[in-house]
Amino acid sequence: MKREAGILLSVTSLPSKYGIGCFDRAAYDFVDWLEKAGQSYWQILPLGAASHGGAFDSPYQAFSAFAGNPYFISLDALVEEGVLSREECDSVDFGSDPTKVDYDRLHEHRLPLLRKAYERSHVTTIQGYVDFTRENHWWLEDYALFMAVKSFFGGENWTQWPEDIRMHYGYALDYYREKLYFEIEFHKYLQYKFYEQWRKLKAYANERNIRIVGDIPIYVSPDGSDVWAHPEMFQLDENNMPTQIAGCPPDSFSAEGQVWGNPLYDWEFHRQQNYHWWVTRMWYSFKLYDVVRIDHFRGFDEYFSIPANSQKAADGHWEKGPGMKLFRELKRQLGDRAVIAEDLGYMTDSVRQLVKDSGFPNMKVLQFAFELEDSGWANEYLPHNYEPNCVIYTGTHDNETLNGWFTGLGKEERDRIRYYMGQEQTPLKWIYKKLIRLAMMSCARICIVPLQDWMGLDNSCRMNVPGTVEVNWKWRLLPNQIPTELNDEVLEVTKCFGRANWDALNRQKSVEEQSERD
Repeated sequence: MKREAGILLSVTSLPSKYGIGCFDRAAYDFVDWLEKAGQSYWQILPLGAASHGGAFDSPYQAFSAFAGNPYFISLDALVEEGVLSREECDSVDFGSDPTKVDYDRLHEHRLPLLRKAYERSHVTTIQGYVDFTRENHWWLEDYALFMAVKSFFGGENWTQWPEDIRMHYGYALDYYREKLYFEIEFHKYLQYKFYEQWRKLKAYANERNIRIVGDIPIYVSPDGSDVWAHPEMFQLDENNMPTQIAGCPPDSFSAEGQVWGNPLYDWEFHRQQNYHWWVTRMWYSFKLYDVVRIDHFRGFDEYFSIPANSQKAADGHWEKGPGMKLFRELKRQLGDRAVIAEDLGYMTDSVRQLVKDSGFPNMKVLQFAFELEDSGWANEYLPHNYEPNCVIYTGTHDNETLNGWFTGLGKEERDRIRYYMGQEQTPLKWIYKKLIRLAMMSCARICIVPLQDWMGLDNSCRMNVPGTVEVNWKWRLLPNQIPTELNDEVLEVTKCFGRANWDALNRQKSVEEQSERD
């Protein structure tokens, strides 16, 4: 079984002078960095069009299961096209802290720039745009109308709209399509530019033998076009209001459990439709990514159901999900595809069996391996207990950074970890490197390390603290912040443990030799 490695870095975290990481030069430079470091994968967070404000800056709460985030559109590319000027972009204040995404300022200033680009683009005369809208009409029409109507009503949640459009009545749809024609076209344009730029970036990565690991949430946002346009797919009442919502009971991420608020699927409806929507969603995801990580995989075995009028996870209960029926249908229609099953959190024998039956590699998180109240040296997250068909992470977007985590542990836990690694004498400031080596030397087929962990950054660079709002999804790299010597260090460790991407390294060597001959 081939051993591989990759790095987790959100697109939002790439450096950019325009407030947020996007599909600009920095993204291409990072792909080059991955190639030189011998990596096989770039894992990202969801690319969806996230709503704005508090918890809703989360990439796991998107306006659509299919639409991309317009913030990722490169303004530099639009300047090169001639639909924006450099002066217009440079005159905007995207925030005073280049290490954090300021979503308030993005919301206030970036969309007006994109609107100027649309107004100057004459996009409806471009064949690529015509082809894109035709090929994607099955989701794009609902999404663009949803976004236009939402803007018309001042950003209100769709459940607060007037009854006729809230209930998706045909005459109301016709009325708003005519009334908001240009606003609808604007949102189609944004999606066209997003996918045009993303396809170029992904092709660039694939040409260098770097594969993209995408991330899709199991659920869709309660304030999104999927629920509004297709209420029959969800557990809603006669007024299209949720009756039950998603969440999770207490686990290692949250002592009180979490109420996510997402509407739950009507799995019986999906079964009767041969899981058509899910098959389509996965098919579309594989157009965007080479590997798909499905967040909260255990929800396919059993899902946690909380009454919609409750804000306490303790009021919830477990219900049976579709299980292998869904994955057999996916395989029948799509064939074998590369999927990572995020099976973290509350585990049962039936969840473990579902992961095994699916054949998908599951996730191991090194930070979970040393919890003292757990099962001692039999802890399933300890590397000596792994089976090869898994993906080991030093941490995920929901964890502390590796350095921040170890630094914050008590003496007993630290001593336990040092004993396990045989690193009793290693100085504290270098322990994170030994932990990465522990992950890399494991039998797991794939090892994914967040860039923050490779850089030894503290918890100020953490991506998300589950169960909290306001402070998450904001961390960004500064230009040239990655130490020059780190590339060689990552490459040597990756080579040492048999995970180097030799196709990428040989391609790079060939390019360098050709450059010398020229």
